[in-house]
Amino acid sequence: MIVKVKQWSLIACLFLFLFVVTGSGLHLNPAGAFLAAVTGTPLVIHFFDRRCSLPREFERDPFPASRSPGITPSIAEPEASRCCASEAAGTALRR
Repeated sequence: MIVKVKQWSLIACLFLFLFVVTGSGLHLNPAGAFLAAVTGTPLVIHFFDRRCSLPREFERDPFPASRSPGITPSIAEPEASRCCASEAAGTALRR
């Protein structure tokens, strides 16, 4: 609960900061400053969220082979665990 209150209060402070800075810095009327703060707050939050967030394990693609066919092994290539060293050397020479 306290974390949510802290997050919302930081968002409100960011909104007020953008309202004052853009309104006075760009010499906007109050409606223009409000519009700039309303549109700028989510953009600033998104920018810092993307820049400062750590990679999350649950966001990985569960099926990476379906999206990039170069990762899937070829059927014609023998697997290293199934063939002996002489077979692997033979396939390397044929390439």
